[in-house]
Amino acid sequence: MSKLLPVFRIVALLEGLSYILLLFIATPLKYFGNDPQYVKLLGMPHGLLFIAYIVLAVLISKSMKWSTRTLGIVLIASLIPFGTFYIDKKYLKLSNA
Repeated sequence: MSKLLPVFRIVALLEGLSYILLLFIATPLKYFGNDPQYVKLLGMPHGLLFIAYIVLAVLISKSMKWSTRTLGIVLIASLIPFGTFYIDKKYLKLSNA
C-alpha cells in the first residue's frame, strides 16, 4: 500500500467537493444571479486540487497495482460529479482495510 494513499484520499474528497460547489452553486450564481465572484473564488483551488488528484493517482497506481483500465477509471472519475467519492469507496477504502 502506498504511503501517499491517505493524502490521495483527502485530495480526492476536496477535489470532488470543490467540483460540486463549482458546478451546482458557483456557476448557477454566476449565470442566473449575475455574480461571478464565487466562480473566481472556487476556480483556482479546484484547478489545483484537480491537478493534484491526477498526479497522485498516477504516482500511487503502481504501488496499488492498478491495471491501466483501473487507472483510467480513476482519472475519468475526476471529470464526473461525485466520481471521486465513488473512487474512494470502490478503490481506496478497500485498500485501507
